[in-house]
Amino acid sequence: MSTFESKVTIQKPISEVYDFLADMNNHQQLMPDSVTDWVSTYDTIKFTIQNMAKLSLAVESRVQNSEIKIIPSEKPPFNLELKWILSSKNEHTEVLFTIYADLNMMLKMMASGPLQKLADHETNALVSMLSKT
Repeated sequence: MSTFESKVTIQKPISEVYDFLADMNNHQQLMPDSVTDWVSTYDTIKFTIQNMAKLSLAVESRVQNSEIKIIPSEKPPFNLELKWILSSKNEHTEVLFTIYADLNMMLKMMASGPLQKLADHETNALVSMLSKT
């Protein structure tokens, strides 16, 4: 299993960060431009990554102000899991976003860079989004 992580600190209370991330409808704002055909509910998302794959994901579990675990709801091109872990530090929140992907050697060579960029993009977009409010 390959792991791709990105960690950021946000100058917002943990409850505000958690509430934003807990609603899958908000995740479209965190995605790069290469993501299209977005459909979401509070618990699920479906989208296409241009020239790569279609994904359907659902929240498997939420732990209030702590963790959100997202897994495929339909058969993905490879097994994966997304996890947001939040921790409160004084007046700000530390956010760790991790993508776990079961990649064979060929997929690992092709997908490692884009998956790390995706993790970094989502956390940086989260900082930008929540800094506006």
